[in-house]
Amino acid sequence: MKAIGKVLVACVVGICVVSAQATVIIDTVPVGNPGNAGELSGVGAGGVGPNRVCGAVAYTYNIGKYEVTAGQYAAFLNAVAATDTYGLYNTGMWSETYGCKIQRSGSSGSYTYSVASDRANRPVNLISWGDAARFANWMRNGQPTGAQGLSTTEDGSYYLNGATSNAALLAVTRKTNATWAIPTEDEWYKAAYHKNDGVTGNYWDYPTGTDSVPGRDMTEATNPGNNANYNGSPFPIDSPYYTTVAGEFQLSESPYGTFDQGGNVWEWNEAVDGSFRGVRGGAYEYGVVNLLASDRNILDFPTNEFCYIGFRVCEVPEPAAIVMLALAGLGILHRR
Repeated sequence: MKAIGKVLVACVVGICVVSAQATVIIDTVPVGNPGNAGELSGVGAGGVGPNRVCGAVAYTYNIGKYEVTAGQYAAFLNAVAATDTYGLYNTGMWSETYGCKIQRSGSSGSYTYSVASDRANRPVNLISWGDAARFANWMRNGQPTGAQGLSTTEDGSYYLNGATSNAALLAVTRKTNATWAIPTEDEWYKAAYHKNDGVTGNYWDYPTGTDSVPGRDMTEATNPGNNANYNGSPFPIDSPYYTTVAGEFQLSESPYGTFDQGGNVWEWNEAVDGSFRGVRGGAYEYGVVNLLASDRNILDFPTNEFCYIGFRVCEVPEPAAIVMLALAGLGILHRR
């Protein structure tokens, strides 16, 4: 037995069997400086996408230090997808060259899931926005085991109740009693780019704490502290894999301590623009320009499942905590 991706698994001949009782531990980092100012992102800031002021968050929250891994997602599947009612598993996870190598065995009603040991600590991919929301609900509900329903995946931080179409998923909003969630665009953006220097509107261009174009050196011998997994030569950067291990660029964290918010896989956020949900951060298959703070790439239907899209989760305060922070910011709440 060994811990891979913060999930206790047993590995035999390169395959990790993740039990339905495995506990998923999400490493998080705190994002403070509540009440910070945002900044313009999008075409008006020299990037792409609709203009929006991004990054202002009125409360302290925690965000995943790393992207959700294939090992963590396999544990989720084993807990709730013996019958995969809402399609949390994509067969391409195993069959596609670019897939994260989660394998499904058995038949509906008794499906089990395993993950290749050399992929368990790399990001899960082929994930829709709805899949990410259901994972967040499962975390919110205490990682229960059972059929996909209101007590496991369909209620919690989001009320889904069987929502699978683009229209239905676009209408889903975060509930006031949410704890684990898909980051809002502001939560994601702040963790990636804000300089962590108080309630300022100061931001870096890249999520490695710099305005300089990142390199691609996995050893970090060159450009130490400013490297990421994006498309370049050679490709892929870690052959034969396309994604890198979570936190591979161990010196290249954001000012708040997150890893891989630039490159590896695009990450879902809660933003909605027309028919699309937001993704941020670029991916192994895309160029370095997509790592920029100005790149508002809201281009994906929430049902889309691509090999270059994954997600991370955040942990938000209870509503009472948000209200208290807001009152304090307005000077209404005074400490004795």
